[in-house]
Amino acid sequence: MTGATGFVGGNLVRALLHEDVEVRALVRSEGNHPALDGLRVARTPGGIEDPESLRAAAAGCDVVFHVAALTTLWDRDPGRHHRVNVVGTRNVLAAAEATGVERVVHTSTWVVVGKPAPGSLATEDTQPSKADLRGAYRRTKWLAEQEVQAAVARGQDVVIASPTVPIGPWDVKPTPTGRIVLDFIRGRMPVAIGVHLNLIDVDDVAQGHIGAWRHGRKGERYLLGNWNTTLPEVLSVLSETTGRRPPRLRAPAPLALAAAYLDAVLEGVILRRQPYLPMEAARLARHRMAVDCKKAISELGLPQSSAAGALERSVRWFKDHGYA
Repeated sequence: MTGATGFVGGNLVRALLHEDVEVRALVRSEGNHPALDGLRVARTPGGIEDPESLRAAAAGCDVVFHVAALTTLWDRDPGRHHRVNVVGTRNVLAAAEATGVERVVHTSTWVVVGKPAPGSLATEDTQPSKADLRGAYRRTKWLAEQEVQAAVARGQDVVIASPTVPIGPWDVKPTPTGRIVLDFIRGRMPVAIGVHLNLIDVDDVAQGHIGAWRHGRKGERYLLGNWNTTLPEVLSVLSETTGRRPPRLRAPAPLALAAAYLDAVLEGVILRRQPYLPMEAARLARHRMAVDCKKAISELGLPQSSAAGALERSVRWFKDHGYA
């Protein structure tokens, strides 16, 4: 597995171990990896940019879960997203093919799906426009899927798992969604942006990956999601969980985009540090994104646990582990 030390990867490791599946994780070093603490996992040093270490990690495996990706919406190095998300995926697929791995489950993302027509839900077949793929993260994750489809066309068995917005425990870094939860807990969220999103319990995402391995159809993409909602609704749930009042101010998407432009100049260009509101996040906020996940539910057995319960578990985990 790649990406085992991350949020989705760490929870997937736990789900596999719970089913007595032996797990080998590709890790950058033998140092401390909180997401894997106390787990019976074989660790192989290396990275997805190193084909030799990938082949060593894949040798003898029945399946490779390629979860690793650069998920940030901003980076000082404009080429890093391509090296990690596109070239890294190409390297993983080549290593799996060279070592005779039966199947690869590639972790993609829902943001490469196109915008649905007004009043309808996006599905795995909703194609994105060029405008939909603006931003390094979205563009490179879409290009990574093209690497997958090219491998499938050559005969390789690959299934795509596309989570929406996972939430829950073991968000060690944390992810952008985890930072929203943390900012709310810490009282650092003065305004709520009216962004649409789809939330899913990270444990269900892990089960969706296992379902993709065991039941997914070669070359198919599966959206792993649950609750179509908005950020203000999520903050309302967090308010009930924490007892803290949600922000009274709400910013429409156009205002958020204007603020992101200013933030990008000040933080990203002048100060060379990550903007508080990355441009790509503001662009995502402009459009209603709601998805239909029936395909994964029917074919993979994707669970639909309470997203509100996942938010509560996320809050509890952050507090128990000293983040807030």
